[in-house]
Amino acid sequence: MLLRLTCITFVAMVKSLLIVGAGSFFGGALRYWLSTIVKSYCGQGFPWGTLAVNLLGCLTFGVLFALFQRWGATNSSWCLLLTTGLCGGFTTFSTFAGESVQMLQGGNVMGFMCYIAASVILGLALMALGFWLCSPS
Repeated sequence: MLLRLTCITFVAMVKSLLIVGAGSFFGGALRYWLSTIVKSYCGQGFPWGTLAVNLLGCLTFGVLFALFQRWGATNSSWCLLLTTGLCGGFTTFSTFAGESVQMLQGGNVMGFMCYIAASVILGLALMALGFWLCSPS
């Protein structure tokens, strides 16, 4: 019985991974395409392409997740494909923003503030550390 349950759980996990992977593939390709187009119009002096992708990804994630909530389908394969997969592949910033808003909606204000502070401060610090560790002396 336990082996059967484990196999069912494994199959469900593989299905979810394939769904997320498919969405991520298209999201990543879309990110590259849109970012390239924006850079070609706005130039290279400021990361306009990345900014455009992050903002559009956040809007798209918010609209999609609100619709899936309204339809009672936040645990559906479609939600997984379009939010975690497509939007997550398009920009992980949209996932960060979506999780933050969900914490606020759930009343977890302290968790919200800690998550944002840790993500921004530690993310920037670790990025700097990574560059420092691998920079020529």
